[in-house]
Amino acid sequence: MNHINQLIHHHYPEGVIHRSLSELADYSSSRVDAADLDDSSFVGVDNLVADKRGRVDSTYSPNTARLTAYEQGDILIGNIRPYLKKIWLADRSGGCSGDVLAIRIRSHMRSEMDSEFLYYLLSSDRFFAYDMQHAKGAKMPRGSKEAILAYQVPVPPVAVQREIVSILDTFTELEAELEAELEARKQQYEYYRTGLLRSTKDAQIRVLGDIAEFRYGLTARAADGGSYRFVRITDILANGKLAPTDAKYVDEVGPLQDYLLVPDDLLVARTGATYGKTMLFESEEPSVYASFLIRLRFPGAEILPRYYWHFAQSRLYWDQANSLVSLGSQPQFNANVLKLIKVPVPSLGEQRRIVERLDAFDALTSDLSVGLPAELAARRRQYEYYRDELLSFRELGVGL
Repeated sequence: MNHINQLIHHHYPEGVIHRSLSELADYSSSRVDAADLDDSSFVGVDNLVADKRGRVDSTYSPNTARLTAYEQGDILIGNIRPYLKKIWLADRSGGCSGDVLAIRIRSHMRSEMDSEFLYYLLSSDRFFAYDMQHAKGAKMPRGSKEAILAYQVPVPPVAVQREIVSILDTFTELEAELEAELEARKQQYEYYRTGLLRSTKDAQIRVLGDIAEFRYGLTARAADGGSYRFVRITDILANGKLAPTDAKYVDEVGPLQDYLLVPDDLLVARTGATYGKTMLFESEEPSVYASFLIRLRFPGAEILPRYYWHFAQSRLYWDQANSLVSLGSQPQFNANVLKLIKVPVPSLGEQRRIVERLDAFDALTSDLSVGLPAELAARRRQYEYYRDELLSFRELGVGL
């Protein structure tokens, strides 16, 4: 930090020049044929990973013949629901859908702006908060392309930019090592979970349609406040838990009675890239659920909801779900399909034993208060703090 401060003071003792993003970069105007792309070069908004986690290979094909082309060094940002913080610094060339913005540094500015430095600026929480502030639409907010280009960017000397990139890369590598270790632990957990569920000797194989009740959710307009939390498909996290933030609400009382959630209800995503994802509702907050979700209840005493939730996270469930889903531009996993899922159902005593063991493993891989998840969360908080510090510059002529 001292070295960076010395560099800044040497070059800009009175502050750092800030420029609008439009002075430094623009959206890609080049095009590419969809036929020239494959799973690793096509980028749709669904295969940009939330929370600044880059990209994964696409599982679907482009739906247009010509797409926006991107190049190595371009910065790709998901323009739907900016609060998801989807961003990737391209390490290859390819094409992206219309819901992805490809930001490219202007050729004459590349001597003044390092692409990795700009990526770190645009992956900051400060930028995404700005993006959401100017987004349009309530149900499916989209970032304003004009406002994004108006975003003010500090332009310290390139030597300073590269020094900051080097420091932040080190933090990123340390975080990646912890993530890799946690992923290995999760794979170990998955192996153990599948083996435990599969090896239960007294289990009967039951079809879900014979033991569960199904109900689709409510179509309603969500708001930032109201009497009932409105649980949406985006509120189910990857680990099958309810998202603690970005809650939406509804206020109508009469029509909501049939859609009220109680603890131990299960919610299943029935469409889109998140199809099949299952959450066990454990909140005491008055809540209802949205139309793209299916509520499961077990009216008899044959199966514990938490046992089913563990089953629905396992390969035993996902191998069936992936073979039954109706694929397309929007995969469909409706109640008629869900009813075909086969579930191993042992005695209640055996279910409780399995739940106890799997809960312990689940805490080690997803509980932010213990073990590797806690260490990774602490490292990320530290990283965010230092990134904000490193990317904050007094603007030239301001605050003198």
